[in-house]
Amino acid sequence: MDDLHDPHHLLGPRGMDHRIVSALRACGGDPRVAGAARALSRAGEHGALWLAAGLTGALADRPRRGAWLRGTALTAGAHVVSTVVKRVVRRPRPAHVEPLVGTVGRHSFPSSHATSAAAAAVAFGALGSRAVPPLAVAMCLSRLVAGVHYPSDVAAGAALGALTARLGARWMTGGPA
Repeated sequence: MDDLHDPHHLLGPRGMDHRIVSALRACGGDPRVAGAARALSRAGEHGALWLAAGLTGALADRPRRGAWLRGTALTAGAHVVSTVVKRVVRRPRPAHVEPLVGTVGRHSFPSSHATSAAAAAVAFGALGSRAVPPLAVAMCLSRLVAGVHYPSDVAAGAALGALTARLGARWMTGGPA
């Protein structure tokens, strides 16, 4: 009997992960929600949205250019770390829902989109960006609506990104590491 037909599968954390991703993926039935999830997924691929935001901050905020560039480096570094963890853990993506988007790889834990989003939210939020944190939350939710991650993938990715940015905060703002 496979996991999806095993009644015990619906119990505990794994069952909760499956139920939540199923419920949120159902929200993608609304074309507006699906379109937003697809757009966020494309923009967040390889951390591109956050790297562009950091470079834009560096151009617009000349007095703190170095901090913006270091925050961008922290965001990129967090993304790289999540990719390494993903290759070690090798958790498959949800197979019980139809995804709204294609993915670069087969593995889902942790969500690299969530990792780079949370790193950017912490790093750029420390520099006063008010737009990045809510956009980062939307990015994280989009991965569930798109049906390509479990909630635990997104939570782990967000925690990894936030931790990476917090650990580098002193370096980012020009203090000792």
